[in-house]
Amino acid sequence: MTHHAPIPMYRTLFLSDVHLGSRAAQAELLIDFLDRHDAETIYLVGDIVDGWRLKRSWHWPPSHNDVIRKILGKARKGTRVVYVPGNHDEFARDFLGRHFGDIEVKLNDVHETADGRRFLVMHGDEFDVVVRNARLIAYLGDFGYDAAIAINHVLNMVRRRIGFGYWSFSSWVKLKVKNAVSFIGAFETALANEASRWNCDGVICGHIHHPQIAIRGGIEYVNTGDWVESCSAVAERHDGQLELIRWTRLGDARRPELSLLASGRQGVTISEPEFERLAAERVRCAS
Repeated sequence: MTHHAPIPMYRTLFLSDVHLGSRAAQAELLIDFLDRHDAETIYLVGDIVDGWRLKRSWHWPPSHNDVIRKILGKARKGTRVVYVPGNHDEFARDFLGRHFGDIEVKLNDVHETADGRRFLVMHGDEFDVVVRNARLIAYLGDFGYDAAIAINHVLNMVRRRIGFGYWSFSSWVKLKVKNAVSFIGAFETALANEASRWNCDGVICGHIHHPQIAIRGGIEYVNTGDWVESCSAVAERHDGQLELIRWTRLGDARRPELSLLASGRQGVTISEPEFERLAAERVRCAS
């Protein structure tokens, strides 16, 4: 008899920036992640479909269909799915307040965690000055980003052949460029200020492909990352704690060192012994 590892059941999963329709989308890794994780509620925090790239050239392999089917299948089985469109899938903003099957479409939402904290959920492009005020510059920047992603693809083909996991060249470059680092900091501050304006304890967003759980000006800033560079998601446990999960190899449930657990109240800092305990706990859950 075949024994399957139990699937972790979270209270909430937050995913963003999948960019289906882009050659850079890590659809297979996301399917594997969804196969191995479940939740009562799933938030799709924007840029799930990359309408910008689909307008330039059509690319929609079977794996991209499989991602959609997987999400719809979870919704049919009772998972609440909330879709918050981003700038790359802004066409969906024409359908705010409507339901497509079992999926709700909202411009933003306020999510209350199990321990009573309120989080503003939004994609975040509204606070990207380049996207909001200079669309042509954003498109031109998109071409440069495509070049970095192309390098990612070739580099990771080589890494897979020699037995290494996924590593993002584009993320590495981004964090080495002073202007990009300054932009990320300004973006985080702007989103934290918006959450404060909504009288929320924190904000959960996407858009900049930089996964993070941190405190910004007394506000909890949570970025889900993406499924192009970081291959990451944020999960809320049933005690309200938030977990940043990186999923860079198929079957990563057996590689818990790629995950980071953080209390929303305490930011991302945990001791090494505590991390090792949590890692061992995840191995037991996956076995």
